Amino acid sequence: MTRFLYQLLFPLAFLVILPCYLARMFRRGGYRRDFGQRFAHYSPELRARFEHGEWIWVHAVSVGELLIALKLLDELHRRHPAWRFALSSTTSTAHALALAEQTDWWVPIYTPVDLSPFVRRALDAIRPRAIVLTESEMWPNFIWTAQRRRIPVVLINARVSPRSARRYLRFASVLRQVTRHLQAVGLQEKSHAGLWARLGLSAQRLHLTGSVKYDPAGDLPPGRDFRPVLAAFGFMPSDPILLGGSTHEGEEEILAQCLRILRTRFPAARLLIAPRHVERTAKIAASLAPSGYRIARRTDPQAGPAPDILLLDTTGELRDWYACADAVFMGKSLAGSGGQNPVEAILAGRPVLFGPRMGNFAALRTALLAVGGAVEIHDAEQLAAETIRLWTDPAYRAKLVENAGCALRPHLGATLRTAELVENVVMGSDSPQTRV
Repeated sequence: MTRFLYQLLFPLAFLVILPCYLARMFRRGGYRRDFGQRFAHYSPELRARFEHGEWIWVHAVSVGELLIALKLLDELHRRHPAWRFALSSTTSTAHALALAEQTDWWVPIYTPVDLSPFVRRALDAIRPRAIVLTESEMWPNFIWTAQRRRIPVVLINARVSPRSARRYLRFASVLRQVTRHLQAVGLQEKSHAGLWARLGLSAQRLHLTGSVKYDPAGDLPPGRDFRPVLAAFGFMPSDPILLGGSTHEGEEEILAQCLRILRTRFPAARLLIAPRHVERTAKIAASLAPSGYRIARRTDPQAGPAPDILLLDTTGELRDWYACADAVFMGKSLAGSGGQNPVEAILAGRPVLFGPRMGNFAALRTALLAVGGAVEIHDAEQLAAETIRLWTDPAYRAKLVENAGCALRPHLGATLRTAELVENVVMGSDSPQTRV
């Protein structure tokens, strides 16, 4: 009955949300390239590639999940050079990043819409030996069709926020019709095991791997050095920089207020803002215009004095921009809700500040605050005060960074454990050493 209702209602729901879906893709740009892949239409060249070798399908929704997948793929390729990977994503920003990073042993594709004809067509083309899902992506038709074809499905880096947990339990009877077809689930936290058990997963299929995203080891290779870019904008090496990472609507104004306070102590202080959605850049620039600050965009270098605020209106670069900051505020934690991932800033050796709304990373937030590895703030004044303390007390700053690294230590080796879990699912064996 669950399958029947989903097959009946999802096409109707898809038609209802299609206009908003297309409008959002248009705003974010880049949607035209490979658009047909969303309906499992692949080029003859791509179909020819899929006809050779053994393929593993790895699904990642957006940029965050894509970076997890890339870490995992590097480890799996090291272990099994003959394996080939189809790396699917949902957003145009993730797909663009994947296109820029692709190699000869994995190809980026768009995830097909979860309607049976498209899913079947995609599986016919790729013929995967196994399917790997990241974090929380469980499209029913995708999983059901794979199950009918006896393609094992594994969910890695399973993430459950308190909000997601409540939603999962509310629809537990329905979700069990999907989760029962998962061959294995790699958990970020042991405390999540009870929820997945209530969703129908036996203890034999639950494995504690830790978070690939939080793993201090096995990270992507060093990225681009953006300090020359700052120099081209007129920034001096001695200018103290606060970076707002993945900001949500309303937080840019808070950061601008913070900058005004910072300049009472540090007249040369600068602000970098990386909005969560770059299509908001023009709106952000307009909202900050009354502040009187000189504002520039990363993609629009202009002659003249250095800007007070530089808007980072690109995608896939934030990880490397963190290295340019002297303090980092994590977005969607003051004006938004759920927070953004602070790990990349921590791995870059930068002190991290965030607001109280970090529900998407609740366990990590608790761990960081418990060891003194981050600072929680509640408004522009407190953000400025804590930033000034970081900039005037090198010992305090160094200790905060060191403690943050300690909070990530339980996840050390998560990439290796997750690769082993996927390897065992693909090869039909078991991984008792990681069972919960």
